[in-house]
Amino acid sequence: MSERVRDVEHRVTPVELFFDLVFVFALTQVTALLAEDATWPGLGRAMLVLAVLWWLWVSFAWLTNMFDADDGLALAAMLFATGAMFVAALAVPEAFGRYALLFGVAVVLVRVTHLALSALAGRGDPALLAAVLRIAPIGMVGALLIFAAAFVPVAWRPAMWLLAVLIGLAAPLIGGMRGFRIRPAHFAERYGLVIIIALGESLVALSVGVTHVHVGSGVITAALLAMAVAGALWWAYFDVVAIVAERRFRALGPREQPRMARDSYTYLHLPMVTGIVLFALGIKLLLGHVDAELEAVPATALCVGPAMYFLALSTFKRRNIGSFNQPRLVTALVLVALTPAATAMPALVALACVAAVCCALIAYETVRYAEARDRIRHTTG
Repeated sequence: MSERVRDVEHRVTPVELFFDLVFVFALTQVTALLAEDATWPGLGRAMLVLAVLWWLWVSFAWLTNMFDADDGLALAAMLFATGAMFVAALAVPEAFGRYALLFGVAVVLVRVTHLALSALAGRGDPALLAAVLRIAPIGMVGALLIFAAAFVPVAWRPAMWLLAVLIGLAAPLIGGMRGFRIRPAHFAERYGLVIIIALGESLVALSVGVTHVHVGSGVITAALLAMAVAGALWWAYFDVVAIVAERRFRALGPREQPRMARDSYTYLHLPMVTGIVLFALGIKLLLGHVDAELEAVPATALCVGPAMYFLALSTFKRRNIGSFNQPRLVTALVLVALTPAATAMPALVALACVAAVCCALIAYETVRYAEARDRIRHTTG
């Protein structure tokens, strides 16, 4: 059987989906953390937590792409890592405070399990073993920094976390991609699923936001507008981009695939997920006050979140195809420019403006690129 056929047949496994469900919960915890401290320092701390969680999730996305971890000792280790990830998610609301040590211990346990599974994945494949062992120990340094941050004054912790995040995210650049193997269909599917997960989290934030408010016409309108934005973000990724990216991914040689996986998926999907989480924060904070003006942080989250998403998608196209998506760059700029005005109008009007901009982009692209879209969506391979 050819490598191409094997790649098509290898899909996301139940244990990977189980791990991803815990990541969903962790994202909801980040939104809750932001909602409890909707200040600029609070926003910075939440982004650090999100980056750490992404770093942990990405490590296992790569690992389970390289070998099947759904049986025997590997399955037991995956379940253990899932439990440790769940503990880390539970600690997120106080990750810089009273649960700093708990969060640090959970992160170290996830990284230790990843290191052990990496060694298991590399058995019988010296090139792969050398590749994972070049990168995994660098990630362990970052985990130990987060653990150590629990023992320093609270004011110093964000700086240590930032250093840990930079080390963890730089590990693939420091260690290089030589020796890694990629199964493109599985890899692209996994990252597509995490975008759906993040969008689902935005809807969870929507449902939580209406729990303690009167569901009147304003709240219903806000909910529908938020659904429209989420739908536009979904369409922008899955209608054409995901299809073209996977085909490009599969067409590359084995030396180029790991680099595309690192740049297009590991790095550029982080701002996409971050943008969705920020939008979810804006929705959660405005639902109870649809007639009031937004504060600076919620307004920034509401407008800059989708802008970051579209900017990352345009850069994703640049990395894969060689050119930016101009309409999406313009849309991102319009949304950023809308931010100051969003603090001077009722929250519901601000949300309506964001929804109008996002939906206008999708409508324009659907009409402007109708022929190319039809060709891409109805061509196999």
